[in-house]
Amino acid sequence: MPRICVYAGSSLGASPEYARAATTFGTACARRGIGIVYGGGRFGMMGAVADAALAAGGEVIGVIPRVMVQEGRGHLHVTEMIAVDTMHERKHRMAQLSDSFAALPGGIGTLEEVAEMFTWLQLGLHLKPVGLLNTGGFHEPLLKFLDHMLREQFITPTHHSMLTVESDPETLLDRLATTRHTLIPKPVRPDSGPV
Repeated sequence: MPRICVYAGSSLGASPEYARAATTFGTACARRGIGIVYGGGRFGMMGAVADAALAAGGEVIGVIPRVMVQEGRGHLHVTEMIAVDTMHERKHRMAQLSDSFAALPGGIGTLEEVAEMFTWLQLGLHLKPVGLLNTGGFHEPLLKFLDHMLREQFITPTHHSMLTVESDPETLLDRLATTRHTLIPKPVRPDSGPV
């Protein structure tokens, strides 16, 4: 079974549109036979994605630090829960288990996680698709910043184009399923250009 790593907030955010998108995304994954790997939480966007996928008969694997389990943050009904010691181990294990990555609306943790996977893709440490679900334009400020990095020559046009962005969950899943990346070495130009 293909699996997608889903990064999402531990709260539901200000707009009901975010929770609806999380539910739609989780349901769509289950209906397509795509397993979900996520941070193991039971609250917020994370919980909404997991609950929707489980309700639709999907596989949901949570990966969560033991301290968060002790704090009562872990989902109680996922297909499999993997407890780890550190956040670094959590992210590494989630990446190992997944064939693609998608970030839904979330906070700084969500941003950090998807940025790391996009960085690894750019460096060729993996060639798995990375996407953003741009619900209600949530990721627009980030996309503008990435455009700024491109203009200022800190990202190449080719690497910039490797990030998949869609506002509709089904369309994002379609694109991630058909995206194939090849290794594109990052130019080494100590005097100028993207580094």
